[in-house]
Amino acid sequence: MKRKKTYSPNVIIGFVITGAMLLLILIGFIHTPYDITKMDSSAKLAAPSLRHLMGCDNFGRDIFSRVLKGMGNTFVIASATVAIGTFCGVIVGAFTGYFGGLLDEVLMRVNDVVFAFPSILLALVFVSIFGTGKYNVIGALGIAFIPSFARIVRGEFIKYRDMDYVKSARLAGVGPLRMIFVHILPNTMPVLMSSVMIGFNNAVLAEAGMSYLGIGVQPPSASLGSMLSESQTYLFSAPWYALFPGLMIILMVLGLSLLADRGEKYIRK
Repeated sequence: MKRKKTYSPNVIIGFVITGAMLLLILIGFIHTPYDITKMDSSAKLAAPSLRHLMGCDNFGRDIFSRVLKGMGNTFVIASATVAIGTFCGVIVGAFTGYFGGLLDEVLMRVNDVVFAFPSILLALVFVSIFGTGKYNVIGALGIAFIPSFARIVRGEFIKYRDMDYVKSARLAGVGPLRMIFVHILPNTMPVLMSSVMIGFNNAVLAEAGMSYLGIGVQPPSASLGSMLSESQTYLFSAPWYALFPGLMIILMVLGLSLLADRGEKYIRK
């Protein structure tokens, strides 16, 4: 008799939260109730209402519209960041883990030096040299995320490279590239996917932190981090100004954290 597959409450909550966040992001890409740059002097710091679901900011701009656009910007930046970090990290980790030797020593020593610095600090240095803006933030965070993915993939390749099926494939004449990308890499996917979700969460927080400091997404574009920065003066007079951007950051991170936790449990099994 087949055992019925069950899901833990954390997984269900994670899927629901992540699905809701993706839906809001999609809506923001397609349509927003108001132009995010439109100012209304009569609605400055207006409280949440049917007209403005999340209230208005100190310029009279609709917070709900800006949150939708800000979530979209954060999602794009975090996704591009993780894509760069994963792609480059997989290449570095796969080749160093499979071949070892001098290549491993040189690349991993460089990787260790970069890994020793917090990713946000490396991103700040990058942005201070090349300037602010969305694309520079993506490049900065993408480079900063490479070492963590490289270390994870390298560890997996070291574990698999001496297994019997790999040795058999070598004896059968399978080339190194096919061995790396066809025979070993697919087996690293469970660990890698869990790491990607955790990396996405870190990228969301890093982007929000950089925008909060004013070196991320630049006005008039919306960012959850910059909205939090703008709202700190009005925490008591208009708490909704900070509440909703902050809540969206928490939910974006929480949803994937619950799913990543399930992935880690699956790996341990």
